[in-house]
This record gives sequence, structure tokens and C-alpha cells, in this order.
Amino acid sequence: MCHVIVTCRSMLWTLLSIVVAFAELIAFMSADWLIGKAKPSSSEDVDNRTRGSQEPYHPTLGIYGRCTRISHMQLSRRDTLCGPYAENFNEIASGFWQATAIFLAVGIMILCAVAFVSVFTMCVQSIMKKSIFNVCGLLQGIAGLFLILGLILYPAGWGCQKAISYCGPYASAYKLGDCSLGWAFYTAIGGTILTFICAVFSAQAEIATSSDKVQEEIEEGKNLICLL
Repeated sequence: MCHVIVTCRSMLWTLLSIVVAFAELIAFMSADWLIGKAKPSSSEDVDNRTRGSQEPYHPTLGIYGRCTRISHMQLSRRDTLCGPYAENFNEIASGFWQATAIFLAVGIMILCAVAFVSVFTMCVQSIMKKSIFNVCGLLQGIAGLFLILGLILYPAGWGCQKAISYCGPYASAYKLGDCSLGWAFYTAIGGTILTFICAVFSAQAEIATSSDKVQEEIEEGKNLICLL
């Protein structure tokens, strides 16, 4: 018989697992990993009606994507063009970034699988006689290791030609040159930290769903158990 068990700690772990998976996925897909050096507007893009020059803009570069401004549309709100610069995996600008993409993709797939499974932990608390919370926590720890490897390798690719075109000639491995880090990089770091927090917190979710109070309510024949 399926017992639906909802506790404060198990629900918090489930929500954190879903948030972490989405945060890492969004960061991976974003082009805002590197913010390039400012590029001034050309004289052709000066608005004759306002007789003013437009402020410089900052192109952005991701692991496999980029955002840049189309010159003849610089005065429009839809002047920024974002999309992948690499049509296939081999066209990613650096071998280090290729490795980063692999490690991050594996970690994110594990996190997404755990996030999917976490929704059903209210009804299923064990699999093959093992706590599903402990299994998911172990998987989250493994995913966190993949994410760390990817984030460590990513700065090693700052010396590739693509990064130099955005960050200037002084850019090199682990040196940003004229670039700065974008929100996607910080989101990936924050998501990685939360991944390990989720892995540790899964043990608390297991304790909460197997507590004496839960067992007492199961013995009383209750199918819906909610402990806050």
C-alpha cells in the first residue's frame, strides 16, 4: 500500500532539488558566462534625430553560445542577437570548454533525474530495499563533483581565440583580460554549492520520513501522513 508521507524537511529537499536542477540548466544554456570588453557604436549608428551617440555595449560569450549586437539595428530594442556560435560539438572554441560542456551536461542530467524522482518520494520512500533519499543524495553528490570539474576547467579555456576576440589580447588561461564574469558563471557556482547542500540534506529528509511519529501513523492505518 502506498503511504503518502509529507514532512517539512522532505518537501524542502524536493524543492531545493528542483531549483538546483533548473538553475544549472539555465546557466549552462546561457551566453552570459563572459561579458566582453565594451565596443563603441560606429558613426553610422548615430541617431540623427537625437544627435547623440549610443553608449558602448558589451557582447557576451558562453560555453557554446554568444550574444552580440547587429550594427544596423543598434538603436532598436531588438538589436541583440543571441544564439550558438558552434553548430556542433567540435566547433566549441576550446578543448577545455568541450570538457566543461561534457562534465556540466552529465551533472545536469543527473540533477534533472533526481529532481524528477524527488517528486515521487512522497509516495515511494524506498527502492530495492534502499532509501530513495539516500540514493538521490549520493547521486547529487556525484553530480556536484562533475559540476566542480567543469567549473575548474572552464577558466582554462579563456586563452582560446574566441575568448581573446571578446576579452582582448591579454586574456589567457585563468586570466580574464578585459572581460568580466557574467551571471551564468555565478549561478553555476551557486547551484553547485546548493547541490552539495541537497546531498547532505537528503539524510534529514530520510530521517523525517522514517521517524517514530510517521511509523505510528502508518500503524494507525493512515494513508496520508503530513508532519510539519
